[in-house]
Formats: sequence, structure tokens, C-alpha cells
Amino acid sequence: MFAPVSRWLPLALVVLAAVALRTHDLARRPMHADEANQAMKTGELLEHGRYAFDPRDHHGPTLYYAALPVAWVRGETSLATLTETTVRLVPALAGVLGVVLLYALALPLGHWLAVAAAAFMAVAPASVYYSRYFIQEALLVSFTLALLLAARRWWITGRLGWALAAGSALGLMQSTKASAPLFALVAVGALLVVAPPRCAARRPARDIFLGIAAALFVAAVFYSSFGTHFAGLRDAVMTYGFASARAVDGSGHEKPWWYFFSLFGWLKNGGLVWQQVGFSLLAVAGLVAAFFPANKLLRGVAVYTTLIAIALALTPYKTPWHVVHLVPGFALLAAGGLALIPSRPLAFVAAAVVIALQLSQTRLSSFLRPADARNPYAYVHSVPDVLKVRGLAEAALARVPGGFIRVISEEYWPLPWYLRAFPRVGYWTEAPANCDGALVIASATQAEAVRARLQGNYRESYLGLRPGFLCVVFTPAVP
Repeated sequence: MFAPVSRWLPLALVVLAAVALRTHDLARRPMHADEANQAMKTGELLEHGRYAFDPRDHHGPTLYYAALPVAWVRGETSLATLTETTVRLVPALAGVLGVVLLYALALPLGHWLAVAAAAFMAVAPASVYYSRYFIQEALLVSFTLALLLAARRWWITGRLGWALAAGSALGLMQSTKASAPLFALVAVGALLVVAPPRCAARRPARDIFLGIAAALFVAAVFYSSFGTHFAGLRDAVMTYGFASARAVDGSGHEKPWWYFFSLFGWLKNGGLVWQQVGFSLLAVAGLVAAFFPANKLLRGVAVYTTLIAIALALTPYKTPWHVVHLVPGFALLAAGGLALIPSRPLAFVAAAVVIALQLSQTRLSSFLRPADARNPYAYVHSVPDVLKVRGLAEAALARVPGGFIRVISEEYWPLPWYLRAFPRVGYWTEAPANCDGALVIASATQAEAVRARLQGNYRESYLGLRPGFLCVVFTPAVP
């Protein structure tokens, strides 16, 4: 009678922890420039039903379309009413889904080790942090896990439904980011390592064909904006050229080959310590367990994670959110490392210690210091000062009803997000002839030119945009 409870209660607690860590107080952290840019595109889609894929500067459309039902449920129907919590719920829910999928993928290791793998991912600092970030990475991780799970089930059971599910997951991956082919190809290679010698499907060629057809159909639906923008199909192909060029030249985001590995080690920055040593040691132990003695699932995970790590290390373009693609593999390997501990109670203790250490790091990175420049996950992040912008604009327009708000700066994101509800806002990269307004925000490099063109008396104050990027705020002096 109590066996089902004792079996499923740990998994339920892990899922609840994943939900709580990914959804609590989502609006607290200021919007990153990339988040704000994508939230504005989401608002345009929500309010006007318009979306056209941009192959040069943006990723795939799944993130924007996934935000629509969340906004509708929360009663938000326009850009002005769209909130940080709503858009961030999309990656948050995707992150929770990823935890559940990882558990299902790890079940051949045994129930308790599968729960341990899910728990490691549920509390992993990078996984939590970027599941609270309105970018595509959490979705891509979950779609990749779905592809792995469905493809493995198809090979074992031979059921066409699993082939179609795998194809649909592949289509969602393609509709999320241009890096999807890398993860898909490596996933197929890893599956060949762990799969039984023969596929159980009676007509494997037919199933593969239909799976690929499902992938193309799903991708076509999204890139064509559900049949309203067929040029998006052409742009979906073009994006791979732009993405490849960006990956090779680095585009200003070059990092050393060991950058992602350092995020799983020990970093001390400005008095704060960021470390995942216990988690990494367990993952290394799991890597050993994958081959000595051989474990087919762990061996496939080791192959997949190693190939992804090599690809990420060799690519000059590196941003910290890419590290989330290593977390599921590390979590599975860490669970495998627990299996090497001869005593089950000692294994439980080891898992609890690692989870506690991970939780402390997640608390520091996602809740105590989410926008701190010392946080290795807060990459060129907006500083808390940007949260003042909306209040500054409201106060300025209260003094000058119907006034104009001017932003004059070579870089100004995420300010359009915080000024989205105001009707008279303009943006310039250089000072225009007329700089006057109810509120003028200028970068430090443009401030002198703006100051020379202002008519009347203005008070000056300062506003941080990102670490090292300061803006000057001009407000008309009250007579």
C-alpha cells in the first residue's frame, strides 16, 4: 500500500523543488538586454499577431509563441501589460520539464539513481539561473532530452508514435536555435552507443522517414509564423550561415577553451566563492563507472557529454548560458558516481551533501546576487539601476504631461522594455539637433553633446545601464 508513496514521493519533492527554484520572485532581477529585446518581440506578437523570423540577430520562434498561452492565462494582452514574470515563466516551465525528462531518461540506472540525477539538475546553479532567463537555452535543453528519450523508446519498442515524437522534438529544436543540429547529431551518435544491436521497428526506414517529415513540418509551422510569413522558411536556412560565422569569429564573445569547465570548478571573485567541486567529482566518478565496468547508458551519456564539451570548448564564441547543455550529462554521470559507493546509506549522504552545496550556490547566484558583476552567470548584465527608469519616466511626465522621453545612447537595451508603456519615446545613437524632453537619458559619451543642445535648465543625475556603462539623466529643473 505504501510502496507507491515511498517510490514517487521523492520524485514529487524533486519536481516541487524545481518548480519553486525556477518560479519564485521572477520579476526581481532586472532584465538583461537580450531578455528585453526578446520580450519586446513577444509583446509585438501578443498585441498585433505579427512575427517574422530574423536570421541575422535572433534565434528561433518557439520562445515567443510559447509565451502567448502563458500571457493569455495571466490576462495580459498587450506589450504594456506583459510582465517579466510572464515571459520568464516560459523557460522556467521548460526547465521543470527538463528535470522530469532527465528522470525518465535515467530510469535504466534504477529508480533512486534516476531521482538523484533529476535532483542534481533541479538544483544545479546554471540550470536554475538560466531557467529564470527569457532566452532559448532552457527550451533547447528540454527538447534535446525529449529527442533522446523518444528516439531511445522507438529503437527499443519499435512503435511509430515514438518515432513521430522524436521527429517533433527535433523540429522544436530546429525552431529554437541554429545550434540545434550539433546537439541532434551528437544525440544520434550517443544513442547508437547505448542502443540494443537491433532496432525493434518492423519498418525502420518508414519510421525514420516519417519522423523526419514530422520534424520538417513542425519547423515549417514555426518559421512560417503559422503560415503567415513563408519567407521565414528561406530565412530558417539562411540563419545557419550567420550562426556559423558568429561561432567561428567569436563576435566579441571569445573565451579560452577551458571556460565552461571553469564554471564547474572553484572561482573566487571579489570575495565571493562560486564552486561546484562536489558535483564535478561525482560526475568524474560516473565517467569512470561508464567504462569500468561498462554501463551502456552511462557510456552513452559520457560520449554525448564529452562530444558536446569538446564542441563548446573548440568554438571561439562562448556565452555562459551555453553551459546548461552540460548540466544534464553531468547530472546523469554524478548519479552514476553514486552507484560506485558500496553502501546505500553513504551514497544517500553523498547525494545530500552535493545537493546542499548546489543549493547554496543556487541561492547565491539566482536570489542573493543575480545581477552582480561577480556572478559568473550574470553576463554583461543590466544593473539594478535600470529598475528606476519606469519611475523616473512617470515622475517626469507628471511634471510635463504629454512630454517626450528621449534616449540618446549608442547602447540602450533594456530601456525599451522599461519604457514600453509610454507613448512618446524616441531612441537615437547620436545627439539630434533637438534634445529637449520631459526626460532625457544619454550615455556618458553622448552627454556633452546633449548638454550643449538642451534649451533651458536641466538637473542632472546618473543611471547605470551595465557594469562600466553609465548614463546621464537630464530632467527639466522645476521653476
